[in-house]
Amino acid sequence: MTVPMVDDAHGIRRTQLDSGLRIVTEFLPGLRSVAVGYWVGTGSRDETDELAGSSHFLEHLLFKGTERRHAADIAEAVESVGGDMNAFTGQEVTAFYMRMPDRHLATALDIMSDIVWSPALRGDEVDSERQVILEEIRMRDDAPDDLVHEVFAGALFPGHPLGREVAGSEETVGAVTRDQIAEYHASHYRPGNVVVAVAGNVEHDDVVAQVQATLPSGARDRPARQHGADAAAPERFASVDRPHEQAHVVLGMRGLRRDDPDRYALAVLDQVLGGGMSSRLFQEVREKRGLAYSVYSYRAAFQETGALAVYAGTAPERVEETLEIVNAELDRLVADGGVTEKELNGAKGHLTGSLALSLESSSSRMHRIGRSELTMGEIPSLDDVVAAVEEVTPGDVARVIDRVLGSGERTLAAVGPVASLSF
Repeated sequence: MTVPMVDDAHGIRRTQLDSGLRIVTEFLPGLRSVAVGYWVGTGSRDETDELAGSSHFLEHLLFKGTERRHAADIAEAVESVGGDMNAFTGQEVTAFYMRMPDRHLATALDIMSDIVWSPALRGDEVDSERQVILEEIRMRDDAPDDLVHEVFAGALFPGHPLGREVAGSEETVGAVTRDQIAEYHASHYRPGNVVVAVAGNVEHDDVVAQVQATLPSGARDRPARQHGADAAAPERFASVDRPHEQAHVVLGMRGLRRDDPDRYALAVLDQVLGGGMSSRLFQEVREKRGLAYSVYSYRAAFQETGALAVYAGTAPERVEETLEIVNAELDRLVADGGVTEKELNGAKGHLTGSLALSLESSSSRMHRIGRSELTMGEIPSLDDVVAAVEEVTPGDVARVIDRVLGSGERTLAAVGPVASLSF
């Protein structure tokens, strides 16, 4: 039995199976491609300390093969028809996705179902992929502009999985066993924890029938999430001293949860602060003073909390001056209690325009509907999202500034020649 949830006027249809698995499609008749994604509601925050990195490890291992297919078989089947495939792991989501010509939809669904539900997890492949992940961790540690964001997260959410590296550590990845990974898969990769998203020249009912035919039997729901928003208070300063040519810094604070009503106002604020070449930070830090080549702000949003942060990379002797300017811009937002009308309108225009430009492929459309269904349980139309951004008022931005920046509490992370830096 299946339960239709929504037939959307914009071509989006949703169905929930008895198993709890949700299927969402977007019909794009003008395209000749199809994008298929399996979105799993599990990520690094769901791991125990002992199993840190297991979600990311599984992401790698699922492409290594199943009982029916080896890794080379999967790659050949996809690439021989011009397709591509990839995956990613976050704190709360793991996603596997594939794009193919629409006439090969059945192949894409068959391969994706096979790898998600029935990975072989062969011992020799676990060991070989373990070495690949260890190299990935070392590569991250050798890239200070990447590492500084991990250091910042650890300081912002100390002692909590949200502050832990998604890939885990060399110690945990080196120690986890094949059986532990298999048990983790069996516990979390269950129909009730998965959304199948398909966008392109497809028929919804055909997708539902094909997905349903490949579903495994057995347990349906994933274990309850163990780690709530109970992290200790943010640390003020964290650093890793390295003999690099640049000092890389991230300055920020906790933000809003992913479904907060003020999330669109925060997006506007983020755009004004450091979202592009016309932003305050780009103009003040790079254009006027030449302090950094790269400077920007960004947001992160989770189930119960979030973050707003600023990144900059600069010469070690200029890092304190750079931080003074960044802090001054944050302080000015608080003191002024808002942004100018010109900034507000410019940020809205950028956000709505970039949204439209970013959704011109089956892959980007699949990502939008898959993530929205998994994390929010709904898929707003593009018109609804545009309207929500357009409705942001100066008062909304002022309220977000007070909520996120008002306390004045900030966390600084630094990587590079920063032994003498204090905060």
